[in-house]
Amino acid sequence: MSYPVLSILEELKEKLGHHPVVVLEAPPGAGKSTILPLHLLNEPWLQRKKILMLEPRRLAARSVAMRMAELRKEGAGETIGYRVRFDSRVSKQTRLEVVTEGILTRVIQQDNSLDEVGLLIFDEFHERSLQADLALTLSLQVQQILRPDLRILIMSATVDGERLAEVLQAPQVRSSGRQFPVTIHYQAQPDTTPMVMRMTSAIRRALR
Repeated sequence: MSYPVLSILEELKEKLGHHPVVVLEAPPGAGKSTILPLHLLNEPWLQRKKILMLEPRRLAARSVAMRMAELRKEGAGETIGYRVRFDSRVSKQTRLEVVTEGILTRVIQQDNSLDEVGLLIFDEFHERSLQADLALTLSLQVQQILRPDLRILIMSATVDGERLAEVLQAPQVRSSGRQFPVTIHYQAQPDTTPMVMRMTSAIRRALR
């Protein structure tokens, strides 16, 4: 299966090889969350260090990690792992770890130099939050003071990538998405039936 994000893979690798921060703008379905990180694991500038990827939500973090592990024909906790609140699957061989916002902030606070990490990925950055902004600020501080070799990749589907790249003085890479035909069917005028029942009826019709 071909993913649109693969068309900009070489450009992204080149940018990450020469710039400390890169902004990637890619629509949903492009493969940025589950395909791209796997292709960055063996980049020379990573020096066999870990990739930490921030996913804002716990369900998404687990799902993304399990999908990437499945693509490698492994189980979660081997090369690909995750850490969320009250649940984690990591091991000594884990090289790509998907974490949630609070976890990433705690990791940075406990290890100011992030010695074992070569790349920080901020996925779904358009889902802005105080925790994500704090984690990015701390990461940039670590990069500027202690780890000039640390790379930061900011990925989003809807954020104004050009403006973000300008603020961070970082190059921007854009990927196209996949489009599918959509047909719209309108229901009859609403009646007094409760919305939940009307919605259930519409879903059943669509499934048939």
